[in-house]
Amino acid sequence: MKKYLAEMVGTAVLVLMGCGVAVSLSCGTDTASVVGTAMAFGLAVVAMAYTIGGVSGCHINPAITLGVYLSKRMSGKDALYYIIFQCIGAFIGSALLYALTTNAGLDGTGANDLQEGVSMCGGLLAEIIFTCVFVLVVLGTTDAKKGAGNFAGLAIGLSLVLVHLVCIRYTGTSVNPARSLAPAVFQGGTALTNLWIFIVGPFVGGALAACIWALIGVEKEK
Repeated sequence: MKKYLAEMVGTAVLVLMGCGVAVSLSCGTDTASVVGTAMAFGLAVVAMAYTIGGVSGCHINPAITLGVYLSKRMSGKDALYYIIFQCIGAFIGSALLYALTTNAGLDGTGANDLQEGVSMCGGLLAEIIFTCVFVLVVLGTTDAKKGAGNFAGLAIGLSLVLVHLVCIRYTGTSVNPARSLAPAVFQGGTALTNLWIFIVGPFVGGALAACIWALIGVEKEK
């Protein structure tokens, strides 16, 4: 049960801090807000990796959990409960952020949405591609034989910063269904209408990453 609770706490912190900075900086297309938001999400992952990594592995992202499950590193039962508790954590983080913003006169909860000029197909493609890259980094750096060891959390956090720097212009960057689900429910509007993109895209990307890692990273038994 502790590992499920750890995933809940970790996801709550990720959403609160990452989305909180996005709201505070009114993240758009200006360099300062994009860099600040990207750093916030990356630092939140690094912080949680070294806080709960030893308890649950610090997935705090259903797309990562799917990739790990498809890579046969966890059971179906654990994967299901991880995703459930990640979503619960996301709602806790969003609820805390919503309480803060509404009492401070700020708008939004950092929900993902298609950015100006980006089509539905373009947004979906961006989420698939960048989730695939991110989950691939996670699978590689946490591999028992080839991974980065104690530096895995840092590598994963930095890769999330990189993904945000590229993808914010397209979708605000989700690469995490739980991170998108809760803020969209609180924010409503087109963020809720387009929510499916930020659920389907990351799950497809996570599955693709597992397939790629199976091809390039898994040694065949002799």
